[in-house]
Amino acid sequence: MTKPVVNVAIALLFHQTKVLVGWRTAEQHQGNKHEFPGGKVEDGETPEQACRREVFEEVGVDIQNWHIFDVICHEYDDIIVNLHLFHAEVDIEKLENIQSPWAWYTRDQLTALNFPKANKAIIARLSWQHLIKISAHIQDIEQLNLNSLMYWRVDELLVEDLQYLMQLEPTKLARVIMNVDLWQKLPEQIKDQIFTVHFKQSQVMQAQQHDLNISVRCIAACHDLPSLKKAQQLGFEALLLSPVLPTQTHPESHALGWENFALWAKECAVPVFALGGVKPEDLVFAQQHFAYGVAGIRAF
Repeated sequence: MTKPVVNVAIALLFHQTKVLVGWRTAEQHQGNKHEFPGGKVEDGETPEQACRREVFEEVGVDIQNWHIFDVICHEYDDIIVNLHLFHAEVDIEKLENIQSPWAWYTRDQLTALNFPKANKAIIARLSWQHLIKISAHIQDIEQLNLNSLMYWRVDELLVEDLQYLMQLEPTKLARVIMNVDLWQKLPEQIKDQIFTVHFKQSQVMQAQQHDLNISVRCIAACHDLPSLKKAQQLGFEALLLSPVLPTQTHPESHALGWENFALWAKECAVPVFALGGVKPEDLVFAQQHFAYGVAGIRAF
């Protein structure tokens, strides 16, 4: 017997890196579980139109600007569900319009909540580690702790590096970040296992929204306010903001300082990583200045 297929629009609403979550009552499908806002795509609607309508009806806010997050197909015992995911920022002036029982959760808190099985991939994508090591040596992935990602910063793919990537286990490949240009050159079997791609600031400024591939998380490098605003307009899922402090590798670069960093990071709805002159032990201090995490080369 053929299972019915249901198309559902799901909204991921962000405010200062927190995510809006609700609760499914017992009588609903997959009841007694946490949920993101959303609902069935009606006849004549696009998934984005359904997302906007559902958020207005359920949450109480009307949001115009949406970014495609992902499309996930999940097969249950009784139905097949296509989840069309979008993300958007909730401006501070709209916070008071949010209806009960919707509530804000940190990304770290999401992993402890009881979501339907179909949301497992969503939670994994939203849950960034707090440390990013930057290295030109792919072998350094072996020394990473569980709370770290590694941005493998190289200009070209060498044969020996590609061979090393091919023998890495999937859990380690999923913690590698690489530039989008190199990622696009990977064989498909490796490309599909890389979870996060990096855009340099020059790539961010030249990019269009369709350049962000929804099959991977996209993180943008930003060194000034125009690139920070452009990255958010395009829908990047995280930002690397640098340099916070003077560094040995880029002594000529003007450092933002923690005051300016906090001023800019506070206005971002996605995770912002502090880069430049910071160390792993600076994480708590950085988070007091609205960083989600820290990144670095020498100190990591």
